[in-house]
Amino acid sequence: MVSDTPVQERPRVHLDLYAGDAADQAAQVARLIALGAARVDWDAYPPGADFVVLADPDGNRFCVIDTGGGPAV
Repeated sequence: MVSDTPVQERPRVHLDLYAGDAADQAAQVARLIALGAARVDWDAYPPGADFVVLADPDGNRFCVIDTGGGPAV
């Protein structure tokens, strides 16, 4: 079902996708971008962030998280 609610710029609820380490995260980000996702130019990354914010083709945001403890790529 398609929602009539507009996409929120900073949604409180979103998907988190977990990657095993920084290399897996980079591979998953590249794969998702190839499938139609886009990087979000997000100004709220904390120093050493372990996540990358992406948006699906409809603009819904989600994160790819490096669970290996390294800095995000």
